[in-house]
This record gives sequence, structure tokens and C-alpha cells, in this order.
Amino acid sequence: MLFLGCIKEVTDYELVVSLPNGLTGFVPVTQISDAYSKLLNEQVAQGELLEDLNSLPDMYSPGTLVRCVVTSVEKSADGRRSVKLSIDPKKVNKDLNASALVSGMVLSGFVSSVEDHGYLIDIGVKGTHAFLPHQKAQNYIKAVKRGSDLKIGQNLNCVIVEVKNEGRVVRLSIDRSEVAASLATEQQNWTLSNLLPGLVVKARVQKVAPLGIKVSFLSSFTGIVDFMHMDPEKSMNYSPDQVMKACILSVHRTSKVVRLTLRQAFLHPGGSPNQLSNDRVGAVVEESTVKAFYKQFGAVFELDDGTLAFARLKHLSKTRKSFKPGAFKAGCKHRCRIIDYSLMDEMCIVSLKYQVIEARFLRYQDIHTGDVVQGKVFALKPIGMQVKVTDGIKGLVPSLHLADVILKQPEKKYSIGNEVRCRVLECNPEGKKLILTLKKSLIQSKLPILSNYEDAKPGLITHGFVVCAREFGCIVKFYNDVKGLVPKNELSLEPVSCPDKVFHEGQVVKAMVLKCEPQQERLLLSFRLSSKPAQEDKKECTPKKKQEVKYQIGEMVDVKVLKKKDNGLEVSILEDEGNMIAWIPTVHLSDFVVHCKLLWHCLQEGDVLPRVMCLSDKGEHITLSRKSAVISAVQEEQVVRSFSEIQPGMLLTGYVRNVMPFGVFVEFPFGVTGLAPKVSMCDKFVTDTKEHFVVGQTVIAKVMSIDEEKQRVLLNLKVSECSSGDSAAESFALLNQYFKEMKEIRNLLRRRGVPSTARSLCELVPGKELQLVVQDVKEDGSALFSGSCITGLTATATRYHLGDKNIVPGEKTKALVLHVDALTSKVHVSLREELLKQRP
Repeated sequence: MLFLGCIKEVTDYELVVSLPNGLTGFVPVTQISDAYSKLLNEQVAQGELLEDLNSLPDMYSPGTLVRCVVTSVEKSADGRRSVKLSIDPKKVNKDLNASALVSGMVLSGFVSSVEDHGYLIDIGVKGTHAFLPHQKAQNYIKAVKRGSDLKIGQNLNCVIVEVKNEGRVVRLSIDRSEVAASLATEQQNWTLSNLLPGLVVKARVQKVAPLGIKVSFLSSFTGIVDFMHMDPEKSMNYSPDQVMKACILSVHRTSKVVRLTLRQAFLHPGGSPNQLSNDRVGAVVEESTVKAFYKQFGAVFELDDGTLAFARLKHLSKTRKSFKPGAFKAGCKHRCRIIDYSLMDEMCIVSLKYQVIEARFLRYQDIHTGDVVQGKVFALKPIGMQVKVTDGIKGLVPSLHLADVILKQPEKKYSIGNEVRCRVLECNPEGKKLILTLKKSLIQSKLPILSNYEDAKPGLITHGFVVCAREFGCIVKFYNDVKGLVPKNELSLEPVSCPDKVFHEGQVVKAMVLKCEPQQERLLLSFRLSSKPAQEDKKECTPKKKQEVKYQIGEMVDVKVLKKKDNGLEVSILEDEGNMIAWIPTVHLSDFVVHCKLLWHCLQEGDVLPRVMCLSDKGEHITLSRKSAVISAVQEEQVVRSFSEIQPGMLLTGYVRNVMPFGVFVEFPFGVTGLAPKVSMCDKFVTDTKEHFVVGQTVIAKVMSIDEEKQRVLLNLKVSECSSGDSAAESFALLNQYFKEMKEIRNLLRRRGVPSTARSLCELVPGKELQLVVQDVKEDGSALFSGSCITGLTATATRYHLGDKNIVPGEKTKALVLHVDALTSKVHVSLREELLKQRP
């Protein structure tokens, strides 16, 4: 079967090709052309790189349309089918003969030789020599920007310019304008035997049906345009006898069934279809609308950005039995996830399956070095064990990493289908390469992950594994192929005469960085870990005899503000008749960072704060907190009072103590602290930790693991991991607390500052409609307003929020309050009609 396909991915060994109707095929490096295969064989025979042999990424790029032929459909061990293709012109054009060649035909060809005046092109027609003059190639060469010459093995869309000696000699052109303007006609004498995908024809509508339309073309041929390949802008407007351009998508050589497309991107040979932004694949669309449902195929949806998407029948529900056709009537809304993009259909491929939407990993890009993943044993091979992480993600556990020791008979320990827990050693999404380890010492390690030389700071202690032990010392490997040398004198506190007798390949070791030169990728390590830090740790863990304190941690007290300082409030505890001095840090005035500074500004000496919790009795004063989430956690006993009570999987409420480039330190009531590494901080990729967290911020953390020996706790702060289950209830509780505190702040404002200003701030709430007067229109398009309702305040609207109104100073207008910044006395408003109309 012949297809028109579009290159989706290019690797050194194959082309991944998008086919019509959401299918994907693979072109091995040996199925490009005879000339390219010959060069490959020469390189293998000589054992060295050939100058004339270019890699596939040098010649092909995603988005290029190619004609291909199915060579086989293979079924893998997990039941998935793999479509193998060839773009070799001898196979694609095998039904063409020299006598059938005429001017104007568009054929696929490959550069087989570079000559003085042009190129010899292999078009796969026996007995025909095809030549491409330099002048007919210059326009194309400049446009593709891949060097000053065409390369052997490069795929070209050629139009026949001249035919000589009954087709034995043809002259070609790849000029983009000539190729784009070409049209297959009756005069070119195409037959159903030699018809090729990619040809653009004039088609006449014969019949319009719900699943597509039947068309006739080239006088006597008929074909089908299915519902996915009708022009989206005209899909409801086709009528019998209508004539339009169409492009042949596929030709079945046996049944002679021809399928075509009416999509605009394919109606000019040499063009390329629209592509989707990479960050869109994997996105969850909360509300997609059913456009059409086809009971034998699936459903077409409109996504939130207006683009169309297709879900196959098996992706509409968990099982066939649970499928309800009534839920897919036009206009119904569904939650889905974009799992792929079909270049040939110019559509997103989506899934409505819950397990797909909620999956942690969907693509190789979602996996990061150091991640701990669950998988199933897929295959046992001499080089190691293949593990299936998800349907589309497979990884390799090299033989060295099947266990902490070398396994001579891994089949006795592992069987196909076994569930395994692995750690990612290396992930290369471009090459779809995933290397895993099953070494428990690495999986359970709580030490930092060393995955690049830049992170190898002197003094860093981490786990790695020995890859070589020689007389000069040991070479230790970490993650992402980072490796370093442990010299002989750094192997132990005691002299080691024969390192290969003490250390073995694959052994997990704890190493300390002595020196690193990232540019040269040189790393010097030591196994002689300092005993000093351990002693210090021990000292820190030894309980001190504390002075008897009247107030216990978790006890609620009322306090009076004595003094305002830069970073907090000095207060006296009223129950002790003002004799006990305590301290409330600014960051502990509220769970909400924005409220902390606001409350500090509003509160004055002499103000009384009820129900404040004793948080810590360390230091000069007792430290108190007004964080309602922390107080609730203590009162409901959702806390740990010592390290011994911590268990993996616990959800604990705490606050950020410090933000470092490598992660966030979180402190909990009763003094227990933990670290959330950079990779576990957020569901999004974190570049700068300070952009995501601030000191004092209230957080809910999940305990990932504990190191009892070193009294260390590893945490996860990802929202997806830290929900107790009822996320809606949690969100409403937070909102309720937020508005409760805002009300408290407004009450304080009423008693503070200029009476008119305070009164205005208290009365303004988001959504309130105001009558304002335009004061000024700035150069950037924003505007300033005044009015009796905002006396002493500054009201502004950005250019966007002025809508289509052309306002002038002095003009009266209605505006809607968007946000009130009490600290700066600024009010942000909008004049947009759609917002004003939405008011209840």
C-alpha cells in the first residue's frame, strides 16, 4: 500500500513518519535508497566514517512530506503493531515504466550522484536516467538552507521537464514554484496501477455522506475523502458536481481503493502541513466540545483554543462495556488529554481515559534523571532487561544494574510481567533512550542526585557506582553519564594496594567531590568521607536539657503588640499579665504571603491579637504563629513531634524555612525539618527555585523518604502529590480563610490612616461597579481615573481593559473593580463591556 506521509521525527537510524488517520510508520536507515545503502555498506566494511555519507538528521527534517510504501506490519510482544515503511524510489515507483513518463509528472527521487553540471537522480524507473541541472536546483537549495549542494540519499520532489528517447533520458526540476504549480492531468496517462500518493488532481464530488464524500478524478477514477480530510472551513458546504483540487493520500495496490484529502496544506506539492507546539502535547484540556461522533471510529472534538482533535473509539472510555454513546452527542463537554499530534490529519489526538489523563508520565520528555518510576518487565536480553513504564515509554536496565550484585542468571529473579521499581539513570527524549537502575542502594538513596558537572561542588557527598577499578584507583559513574576519578590515595583511610581486589564493577559507593572542572568534564573524588560532619550531626541530635517553659508548643494565647520591628512584631502574652515577651515573625502573621505585609502595616502598638499559637521556645523569646493552616494541623494532631514519628507517605503542613538553588527546606511544628529537592518542588519544570517559593510560605508536603542514620527527611511539594483527596473542599477552605482575613484587614483599615482613604479602601471589593471620571490617558494606552468613591486612591486601567472605548480626559464612565492593592492605595479597574455585562 502506498501512502503520503510526513516526517515526524528523525534519528540516526530511522525516520518516524506520520500517516493519515493518526497512524505512525517507521523508515529504517536501510530503506532510503540504493545509493545511500551502498555508502552505508562501504562505511561498515571500511570501519571508518565516509566523507560523502551524511546522517539522516543532516538530510531530513520534521514536516517534510514523503511518498512511502508499506513493507511489513509487525506485531510486538506487547500486542502493539509497528508499520515498517520504505521511501526507496524503486519500491515506491515500481509500477512506472520508461514509456509511461511524460512532461509535467511529479515523482519522488533521490540524489544518487553529484556531477559537474548537476545531479543524477534515482527515480526508481528501470532503464531511465534522470538528470537534474544545477540551475533547476538552486532555488530549492537556497530555501532549505542545508549547504551549497544536494547530498547523496536526499529525498526530492521532482517534476519532469523533458523526456527523450522514449523515456530513457529525462530532465528534472525541483524549483519550488514549478513543483507547487504542478497538477496531474488526463494527458499524463496515469493508471490505477501506477497512480502515486502526493499527486494533486481536479476532483468532482459524486456523493456527500456523513462519513465523507465520494469523488471522481482524472476522468475515470473514483476515490474517497473521509471526514478527517474535508476542509474544516467548508465541511458542511460540499455538493454534487462541485469541482475542486484534491491530493491523493493513499493507494491500495490490490483493491485499487484511493483516498484523498481536501486540506489546503496538501494542495500544493512540496508544501508541509501545520505543526503543533511541543508543549501542547501532554496538556490536559478541562473542557473540550464534541463536534461529531462516528460510532465505528471515534469522535471529533473542539479544544479550548478552537483547534480540532480526534479520539479513537478505544480512548473514549476505560472499557467497551463502560462506553456510553449518549455522552458524545454534539455539544457535550469532556475532559481530555492531548497524547499526540497527527501531522497528516492536522489534528491533535486525544484520550478521555482517566488513567491517561492522570498519568504521571506520557512522553519521554516528562521523565527526569533521578526520578523513581514503576514499570513492568517487558523482555530479558543479553544486554539487560527491558522495562515498560507506560504504553509509549520503554527503558533498559543494563545487566550491571539488575541488582546491587552482578546477576549471572537474571531470569531466576525476574519474569515477564513482574512489577519493578527503578530509578532513572539517564533520559534522552530526542533519541527515546531511557536507562534505568534496579540497585536498591541507588533507588533508596536520600543523597543529592549528581546529573551534571556544574552541580559537582567540592564537599558534595552522593551515591554512585564503580565502573572501573585499576591500580591507579576507581572510576565512579553517577547520573547522565557523569563520571569521576577516585585516586588510589583517596580510596580509604587505610592504604589500598590492589583496588581491583577491594572494589568491583557495579558496586554502589558513597563519594565526596574534591574538585571539578565542568568545562573539561573532569571530576576528582574521594571515598574518605570526613567524620567531622557526622559528629556534628550527632551533637545536633542529642537532646538538650531545656529550661522549664510555662507555655507549651501548640498552646493558644492572646497577645498585645508592644513594638513593630522590620521583620516582625514584639508582643506580650496577656495571660501572663504582660510579663512574658514573645515574637511573631512577619511571615507568620498569615498563611497568605500577600496578607503578611498588609497586616504588619495595619497593626499598631497596643493592638490585641487573639488566638495565636506558641510555635517554638528556642532562642531569646517564644516564637508565635497566626498561620491558620499550621494551627489547624497542630489542633487536629496532623503533626509529628519527633523524627521517630515520621513515616513515608505522610502529608504534613509546614512553612518554608529557606530557599536554595537545589531545593527548599521546610520546617514543621515541633522543629522537624525536611528538604524538597528541585525536582520535587513543582509539577512544572523549575529553573529558578526563588520564582516558586518564598521564606515563610505555608506549604503542604509529602514525606518521600527518611534517613534515620542522618536524621534527614526528603519531601515532595508537587500539588499533584500533596492533595488529601478532596481538592475542592481544600480550595474552598483556603478561599474562605482568605476572605475572612481580608475582612479583618478592612476592619483594621477603618481605624487607621486618613478617614476618607480608609473608608474608600474598605468599601471597594472586586466586582463592584464605579462611576469614574477620566483624569489622563497615557502614551502606553493606559488611563488614570478619579471619583468621589475613590478619594485619596489611584485608579488605573491598562490599554487592554479600556476595551474599544476612545476616552478623553473629563469624560464620565462606568468601571468594574478588578483588584485593590491596599499597600499602595491603588485600584485596578476595567471598562470592558463583557465584564460590565456579566455583573449579576
